[in-house]
Amino acid sequence: MQLARVIGEVVATIKDDNLTGIKLMVLQPIAASGDPAGRTLVALDSVGAGVGEHVFFVRGREAAFPFYPAEPPADATVIGIVDRWDLD
Repeated sequence: MQLARVIGEVVATIKDDNLTGIKLMVLQPIAASGDPAGRTLVALDSVGAGVGEHVFFVRGREAAFPFYPAEPPADATVIGIVDRWDLD
């Protein structure tokens, strides 16, 4: 899992039928310090996240798991909204 900040939404009028009803979010991965860490990406949203929220997401095969038994074509999916994180 990785931390990210939601920086936007994607609107697609034509997309794979398995993506119908699923929001697409633009994420900026972040380090534990909150600084940007890597390139932006588009991820499916399984939790109802909004722009400006901090989230955690998964990549790879696990990205389709929250939508079981459907199998949307996904490389990344938001699986949680972060309320806070603490560093020692």
